[in-house]
Amino acid sequence: MYAILETGGKQYRVEPGAVLQVDALRAEEGQTLELHPVRFIAAEGEPLLGRPEIEGARVKATVIRHGRTRSIRVFKKKRRKNYRKTRGHRQSFTQLRIEAIVTG
Repeated sequence: MYAILETGGKQYRVEPGAVLQVDALRAEEGQTLELHPVRFIAAEGEPLLGRPEIEGARVKATVIRHGRTRSIRVFKKKRRKNYRKTRGHRQSFTQLRIEAIVTG
């Protein structure tokens, strides 16, 4: 059984027991969340397809930890203008463990 859910403007394919890294959420470590909208659920038998989401469906997940990704370098340059700018960026994330997929 798996589901496709949307959070932070991105869609993720999740299964019970999977560990998922998403954009930062406001939640405490160890807290249980219900994530929705759920776009698609595949189980035994007929798959459920939401238009645009499945009513009453949600994914239960537990927050494992919060963190920040590795630093990336953002470099801008305009040729022949002596313009160079270097910046760094670290994206904040929340790591989740998927507990269950509830169909409603």
